[in-house]
Amino acid sequence: MRKCIQILALSLVGALCASMAAWAAAPDTSKFVTVTYVMLGNKPTNGQFEKVEAKWNAIFKERVNAHLELKWVEWADWQTKYNLLLASGEPLDLITTATDWLDAWPNAQRGAFMNLDELLPVYAPQTWAEVPPEHWEQCKYNGKIVMIPEDHYTQWINHGIFYRGDWAKEAGIELPIKDWETLGKYFQSVKEKHGIIPFEMDGTNGALMAGWYDSHTPSLALPMVPTGWVELIRAKSYDEKYTAWSPVFDQTFVDFAKMMKEWGDKGYWREDVLNFKIPDQNTLIRSGKTGGDQHHTQTYRTLRVFMDKEQPGSDLQFFAFGEVGNNLISMSITHGATALGAYSKNPERALMVYDIIRHDEEVYRLFNYGLEGVQYVIENGVMKRPAGYDEARDRFYSDFWGGRVDKFELPMDMVWPRIGEVYQRYDQIKKPYPYERFVFNKAPVEAELAAISNIGNQLGMAIAFGKAGDPEKAVEELRKKMKAAGYEKVLAEVQKQLDEYKKLVEGQ
Repeated sequence: MRKCIQILALSLVGALCASMAAWAAAPDTSKFVTVTYVMLGNKPTNGQFEKVEAKWNAIFKERVNAHLELKWVEWADWQTKYNLLLASGEPLDLITTATDWLDAWPNAQRGAFMNLDELLPVYAPQTWAEVPPEHWEQCKYNGKIVMIPEDHYTQWINHGIFYRGDWAKEAGIELPIKDWETLGKYFQSVKEKHGIIPFEMDGTNGALMAGWYDSHTPSLALPMVPTGWVELIRAKSYDEKYTAWSPVFDQTFVDFAKMMKEWGDKGYWREDVLNFKIPDQNTLIRSGKTGGDQHHTQTYRTLRVFMDKEQPGSDLQFFAFGEVGNNLISMSITHGATALGAYSKNPERALMVYDIIRHDEEVYRLFNYGLEGVQYVIENGVMKRPAGYDEARDRFYSDFWGGRVDKFELPMDMVWPRIGEVYQRYDQIKKPYPYERFVFNKAPVEAELAAISNIGNQLGMAIAFGKAGDPEKAVEELRKKMKAAGYEKVLAEVQKQLDEYKKLVEGQ
C-alpha cells in the first residue's frame, strides 16, 4: 500500500513539474499589443481593406491577443523610402524583404534585422518545422537566421514586356515577338495607328537595362551587389558564374544606349518619362491607353485574363527577356521573405502572428483573397469573382509576398488557363539559381558603392531612356565617372568574394 502511495505521489509530482514547465515555456500573451508588418505597395483606398482587416484582427485578438497593422511603403520612389525606413531605427516588427530586389543582405549588414534562431522554434513552431534545414542555411547572415523564406510557393518573376497581339498582327508582325528590333516596329505601329504612347514606363524602372543584358548576353545578375540603379557588375555566364564582369564596359551597353535613344526620340514613351510615376499597375494598358507595359510572368498570368475581358481580342503577349536570350534562372527562395526588425518591441508576438498567417487557412484566405462572397466565391473548387463584383469598389489586396504557400492557394479563374504552356517553355531552358548562400560583404568598398550608385541614379537613368544626349558620348562619360568612383576596386572585391564563395560551394 505504501509503495502504491509513493508511486502515486511521484506521478503527481512529475505531472505537476511537466505542467509548470509547459506553463513556463508558454508565450506570455496577457498584454494586448500591436504588431506592424511592412508591405510594398500603395495603401488601398476603397474601404475594403479595413473590412477584411477587422476580420483577421478579431482572430489575432482571440488567438494571441494582438492587432496587426500593415505599414505601407508606396511605389513612388519605393526603394529609397524602404531602405530609409529600415535604417531609421523605428521599432518595426515584421518586414517584407528579399535578397534579389529588396536589399535583404545590405540591410542585414546594417543591422536592420533581428536574429531569429532562438525565437522561431518557440514562437513560430509550424514555420520552423516546415522550412527544411538547408533552406534555413540560405537565410543566414554571419551564421544567424535573419529571414523566413517563401520557399513553399511556386512562382516565376522573370521580367519582360507585355504587348498586344492584335496590334502586333495589325502591324504585320508574326507572333510571338522574338527580338527588340521587332518590338520597336510594334511600338512604331501603335503610335502611328492608335495615336497613343506606345510604351508607358516609370522613369525609376531599371528593368529594361537588366532585360537587355538577359537578352543579349549570357551574364547572370548579382542583386546582392548594391550598385544602385545601374547594374554595374554581373557574373560573366552560367558556366563562369564565379567570374565578375561588367556589362557597362562592354559593347552591349553601347548598343543598349543607342536603341534607347532611338526609342526615346521616336516617342515610344512620354517625353517626361524620368519624372513620370505610373498609376496603379497595369491600369493604362488595361484601359487601352498604351500598347506596352513592363513586369513579370506572375503578373502576366492574371493580366492576360483582365485584358481578354476589358480589351476583347487583345491577345496579350509577353516578351520575356530571359526566354528571348535563352538565359533564364530559377527563382530564389528568398525572392519573397519576411524579417523581424532589429528594434521590434514585440518580436515574440510578431512571429506568432506570422505563424498564423502562414499556417491557418482561414487567416491565409483573408490575407490573400479577402472576404468570401465579396471579393471571391468558390464554385466547383475554383475561385471566381462574385456576380456584380466591381474592381474599383470591391478590390482587396494586402501585398503579402513573404510567406505564401501552395497548399492554401486556390485555383482561380482569374489565372490564364494556358499559363502552364509558358511554364513548360521555361522548364526547358531554366538553370538553378546559383547564389543562394552568397552574401556580399560591402564593407571594404562601401564608399565606392555609394558613389557609383549616385552616378547611376542620375546619368545611368538618363541613358536608359534616351535622355542623355549622344549615346556613345554619354556611355563614355558614365564609364569615366564609374572608374573615378572606384569601379575597378569594386570589381576586384566582388571577384575576391566570388572566389571565396566558389570554395564554399565547390570545395575548390
